[in-house]
Amino acid sequence: MQLTPSQLIPHAGSISLLEQIVSWDQRQVVCATRSHQSLKNPLRSNGQLSAIHAIEYGAQAVAVHGGLLAHERGEAIKPGYLAALRQIRLHQSRLDEIESALTVEATRLLCDAGDLIYSFMVKAADQPIADGRVVIVIHSKSDRLLGGRYSMALPTGGS
Repeated sequence: MQLTPSQLIPHAGSISLLEQIVSWDQRQVVCATRSHQSLKNPLRSNGQLSAIHAIEYGAQAVAVHGGLLAHERGEAIKPGYLAALRQIRLHQSRLDEIESALTVEATRLLCDAGDLIYSFMVKAADQPIADGRVVIVIHSKSDRLLGGRYSMALPTGGS
């Protein structure tokens, strides 16, 4: 069965931004989408979609990767929280002006006792749009820290 990004993350409807899983392995996932072109994209403000929202695309790719790993192991997906952003670079100012599909890559750099660090890159026609790192804390720790808000689905464990 071919899984779709929307089957692997807790987001529903138009906020599920990624449309296709292009490839994946134990360390990385590559997704594709044209949702940045939609006038109904829920992240638009005043008809525009700022490149800062590329971070959400990257974070959703991280969640998709976690969901794929959990599915492969036959495990339930455990909610995780986006705890920190690091080294964020925006190479464009807006996403809605990009005519080609976005390619969104997420690569796991560290998995340690439920703490995860991923790098992400958002590209269009092989040109960088945004990149950076995200730190994810798995539900059991972050629930105490954040009071149970702002979850994203990710598994624990794995290498």
